[in-house]
Amino acid sequence: MRSEAEMFELILRVGQALPQVEAIALGGSRGNPAVLPDAFQDYDVVYLVNDKEALLQDRSWLEAFGEVLIQQTPEESSLFPPSLGERFTFLMLFKDGNRIDLMLTPLTAIKEWQADEPFAKALWDPKGSLKDLPRPSDRTFWLSEPNNAQFQDCCNEFWWVTTYVVKGLCRKEYFYASDHLYEICQKELRRLLAWQVGSEDGWQQSLGKNDKYLLQKLTPELGAKLLHCQDFSSPKALWQSLLATQELFHKVAMDFAHSQQFYYDKKTAAKVQSYTQQWYNDFYQTH
Repeated sequence: MRSEAEMFELILRVGQALPQVEAIALGGSRGNPAVLPDAFQDYDVVYLVNDKEALLQDRSWLEAFGEVLIQQTPEESSLFPPSLGERFTFLMLFKDGNRIDLMLTPLTAIKEWQADEPFAKALWDPKGSLKDLPRPSDRTFWLSEPNNAQFQDCCNEFWWVTTYVVKGLCRKEYFYASDHLYEICQKELRRLLAWQVGSEDGWQQSLGKNDKYLLQKLTPELGAKLLHCQDFSSPKALWQSLLATQELFHKVAMDFAHSQQFYYDKKTAAKVQSYTQQWYNDFYQTH
């Protein structure tokens, strides 16, 4: 694998050789000093350009980065509609394991890029195109302290959607059940756990994309219980995951409500848990 120094030298050399490139910047996790580097950390690079179309019409300049294992160009996708406006990205994983996410950003789209990139850092800027970059900060991703109404919504969404999971399991619609359990119910559980972390350790922190740092903030016992809820390997495991997810949410919700002096509808939670247990018992008595 090429070293970080080699990769930065390559990124600068390729960009500086292209007359369409007016500045080069770095973003993403490599611009965040709080992130520990590892072999999977990619290079989020931006080439600020005066002629994007010329670089798209003749892409031979990309060959200088090395042999590609696999790549994506999201702005050319027909299945997943692009969302970056004038910007265009090359997502490239190379055979040596390095990855570059290279974004071509027209000068007219600098503000849009800056709004999406809190860790922007200029690598090469001979004309001062990046002179107004704000100081890098993860403030955008800090935990948000909920009010009582938001807590109520979280709890209602969780308990309501768990009944969808029950329905899917009883109908043997396991993809339907697992999608609702993971994509909605367990995300509300993680939201609640994130609030608990914020209330105990402070709100001026980020748990990262997809809550990737959440387990580091939980006690080993609580983290183990959360991971135990992730077993979707069989119908029986899905039922057990649902029951464990309900039990864990109920416990955390009661503790959080008490600490924040919020109202928690324990009666509804108990009724939904009883409903789930009854259908679970009926399902295994008849199957």
